[in-house]
Amino acid sequence: MQTSLLMQLLQALDDGQLKVVDLTTPLGPDTVVIDLPPIFASSPGVTITKISRYDSDGPGWYWNTINMGEHTGTHFDAPVHWITGKDLPQNTTDKIPPRKFIGPACVIDVSGDVSLFEDFLLTIERVEAWEASYGKVPAGAWVLLRTDWSKRKGRDAFLNVREDGAHSPGFHRTCSEWLAKERDVLGVGVETVGTDAGQAGTFDPPFPNHHFMHMNGKFGLASLVNLDQLPPTGAIVIAAPLKLVDGSGSPLRVLAITP
Repeated sequence: MQTSLLMQLLQALDDGQLKVVDLTTPLGPDTVVIDLPPIFASSPGVTITKISRYDSDGPGWYWNTINMGEHTGTHFDAPVHWITGKDLPQNTTDKIPPRKFIGPACVIDVSGDVSLFEDFLLTIERVEAWEASYGKVPAGAWVLLRTDWSKRKGRDAFLNVREDGAHSPGFHRTCSEWLAKERDVLGVGVETVGTDAGQAGTFDPPFPNHHFMHMNGKFGLASLVNLDQLPPTGAIVIAAPLKLVDGSGSPLRVLAITP
């Protein structure tokens, strides 16, 4: 019976009843990486160096050396990434059970709000209003915040840094804690460079989405794209990071299967 179910899935993909949506931004030298204050160590951009390309270093093959931080481009945040999750079991990319990389998607569209107010924060009340229309956020779901931020062109517009720091949307601290504890989500996903709002360094606690999500063993997905191609419910997201030993996260290919 299990084989039959898998074959039905493949058939549905082949005949167009289901489609695969790529939620991943291309990864290369132009990939935007988060800026940190100069007192902190920063993550490098992506560097791709040729090893050989059908030449004297390798006449029949092409391959490269890649160099980047774990949290580059569309990437996964493991609980160990934040100090609040550092002592949890199975908190690194090589130890997280792979079943936890797959879950239903709850897509909350706040793109209209963000177009009017760049520092928009998702609240519990806003999620409850979404639930009134689409049903309760199920345990083990990916909550994806659609802001259309990924449609911004260029580094400056994407990071949106001013004299007082970055400005971008995210989660209210109470909402992050509530999603982790009261809805038991797998984690959250955003279109911005990180899972916290641009001004989150000034919040209490600082960077509350990282603080509460990772404290509770939940995950983060950042720099997602194409969320406008997903329905509010009904899609399944597969977000499997590289199996890095003791990894705090990694770039990954995020795929959604959707009607």
